Amino acid sequence: MKRPAEKLSSVKEQIAALKGVEVEMSINRGRKKIDIVSATVADVYPSVFTVKIKGVKQTLQTFSYFDVLCGNVTIQNS
Repeated sequence: MKRPAEKLSSVKEQIAALKGVEVEMSINRGRKKIDIVSATVADVYPSVFTVKIKGVKQTLQTFSYFDVLCGNVTIQNS
């Protein structure tokens, strides 16, 4: 079994590889509300990453790598 630090670094590498790529995201907002959006990974930072969500108005949202590791955010290539 991988240690948590190894898993987190793996998640960081995978998201860094998606920078500038359009992806489909499933975001668990709590209270049984799940948003499925089309987005582009904008920037990658040491603790968080930002995405531009497409829609009526493009918005920039920030997520932590821990959100992905816990399953609150899932990312798939579109």
